Amino acid sequence: MTRLSHMNTQTRRLHYFFFGQNFTDGVRVTVAILLPAALLAQLGYFEQGLTMATGALCLSVTDTPGPVAHRRNGMLAALALVFGTGLLTGLVAGNVWLLGLEIAALSFLLTMLLVWGARAGAVGTAALLNAVLVLAHPPTPGQVLPHAGLLLAGGLWYAALAQLVYQVRPYRPAQQALGECVHALARFLELKARFYQPQTGLADDYRQLVAQQVVVNEKQEAARDFLFRTRQIVNESTSQGRRLVLTFVETVDLYERVSAGHYDYAAVRAAFGPTGILPGIATLIRHVATELDQLGVAIQANQPYGGVGPELGAEWERLQARISALDDDPATAANTWVLKKILVNLRDIIRRVGNIRRYFDESQPAEPTPSRAADHARFVAHQEIELHALSQNFTMKSAVFRHALRMTLACLVAFTIGESLRNGEHNYWILMTVSIMLKPGFSLTRQRNTERIVGTLVGGALGAAVLWLLPWPEVRFGVLVVFMVVAYSFQRTVYLVTVVFLTAYLLILFSFAGLSYLGVAEERITDTLIGCAIAFAAGYFLFPRWESDQLTDYMAAALRANLVYLRQLADRLAGRPLPPNEYRLLRKNVYVSGANLAAAFQRMLTEPKSKQYRPTKTYEFVVLNHILSSNIASLTGTLREAAPAVPAFAPESRRALTSALAALQKSLLLIAPTAEVPMLELAPAESGIPTAATDDKSLLEQLTFLQKVSGDIGKVTDGLVK
Repeated sequence: MTRLSHMNTQTRRLHYFFFGQNFTDGVRVTVAILLPAALLAQLGYFEQGLTMATGALCLSVTDTPGPVAHRRNGMLAALALVFGTGLLTGLVAGNVWLLGLEIAALSFLLTMLLVWGARAGAVGTAALLNAVLVLAHPPTPGQVLPHAGLLLAGGLWYAALAQLVYQVRPYRPAQQALGECVHALARFLELKARFYQPQTGLADDYRQLVAQQVVVNEKQEAARDFLFRTRQIVNESTSQGRRLVLTFVETVDLYERVSAGHYDYAAVRAAFGPTGILPGIATLIRHVATELDQLGVAIQANQPYGGVGPELGAEWERLQARISALDDDPATAANTWVLKKILVNLRDIIRRVGNIRRYFDESQPAEPTPSRAADHARFVAHQEIELHALSQNFTMKSAVFRHALRMTLACLVAFTIGESLRNGEHNYWILMTVSIMLKPGFSLTRQRNTERIVGTLVGGALGAAVLWLLPWPEVRFGVLVVFMVVAYSFQRTVYLVTVVFLTAYLLILFSFAGLSYLGVAEERITDTLIGCAIAFAAGYFLFPRWESDQLTDYMAAALRANLVYLRQLADRLAGRPLPPNEYRLLRKNVYVSGANLAAAFQRMLTEPKSKQYRPTKTYEFVVLNHILSSNIASLTGTLREAAPAVPAFAPESRRALTSALAALQKSLLLIAPTAEVPMLELAPAESGIPTAATDDKSLLEQLTFLQKVSGDIGKVTDGLVK
């Protein structure tokens, strides 16, 4: 299939990168850091420019994607803390005992800000990083206040630049978040095509699909948080705002349809592998994924989409003709209903992709809709800043409290080693490495440590090569700018790339200050190794938080969400409708709980094998949970399309559904004996609703499959708790 405007996969990835939020942030951070340093250096005030750049750098840590009001509030809090920590560190820098006490107090208190969420935690990280960076060149007593003022000025400069960018292009962050959401969904759909390729292993297919489910959920939550918390967008006061909201809602519905297209793939392969029809299905799915990915590029880049959509419909019709021909073959005629269900699902997916395309066709007006602000507020989590939450977390049962203690002890060790054992000019690098590398979970600490060490070694070699091969200052400065943009563009996605280019550009920067790059590289590598060793040891030995200890909570949440989800299916079959937003809320809870479980399982696999709890059984649970929610979504979607003429279930179907609910209830009670379990007994059908025929083979087979999957979850759960 051809596309007039189709780009290949690598080109699309480049478009996503250059038009994405991460690259935009990378350019902004680079400009905010480099401009004051370069301008003041030209005027003979290099040290002052470097101090302002430090303030801008610390503010950038808090400027994570999200609603503009949240970003502004985070930066305002960071400004106050950057000024305060700069002032305090400057005052006590001359006394090693007071300085050690300050490091301990700041490490604990600033880490405890995680109680109020990730953004508050980023504010604490920025303030702690600022305190450490002040140690690079501690001000004299008479310069403490001017030094803190320069840090504040640098932070204000960054905040003003960030606000200016938003005021000039208020919809760009939403477009970028939505484009990334569509891109993740396109990849999810592409992975679904693998299930129709008989040569692939189903176990590996499920592993990749579940991993991508985590990514899709993260991108959807980010887009939902931005769209539904931004008043200008959620109130749909403009055509552009309406298009963004409508596209996101359509994207979530599309994800449901993609997830709902789940079948017994082993049986499908066995029954239809010899016919050659399955590769045709896989090809159509990949083409739809490509079309969706192209749309994501257009949305993210805010450009018109020039795809030739009708070809998907023609390809679908050719596939339908091939499947219809199988009805004439006695060997396959009895089971072609499965292929026809796949066809129906693909038709709906193609239709929804067409809807997204039309939303961004400027020639067609976006239909005005009533304000949805009140409804949308139910779909985003709310994090209130309550002081009593801090005191409530002063207990060893709190993961944040344990991490704060861990950070305090690790930073004290790093500070002591830096002061006692090192005589280099950049002793603070050890402390900075610990404060950045040590994370609440050991799995992330281990991953970041590995990336930091490898990245520092590679970056040191890269920086040395640039300095050796390029003696011209102007060329070196140009390379430094490029390296800065790359480093800050990947800091939230590929940390290894960030470390490589950060190390390289720091070596180039120090060369401008007249320092020997070989000496700087040696010191940075040594300090990095020491800091990573401290962070790794602290994460492993000091009040560790192993993912296996948290898995039962994630499993219970997933089971509870699926129980409620299955219960709404029973209500549909009994003829009781569910308001659309109520259903979407249930669906969101299922997807979020499933993605949280899958993410926790992936993190557990990166921990020491001795700390992993029955990974094979846990993986089976994760996959079965995904299969269960997919099949409930499939049946629910079928019933929604059949409304209002939805027949009540026959006795055989009722028994299968009751058995499935009972199995899930038993599993939930095994994992969480004190859990609240949704009501089990099925109510009778509404009066006037006809009963489905007993021989409704399709419905009965799907409910029987739900019963089987629920029973398999029960068996796996039983094995996990024994």
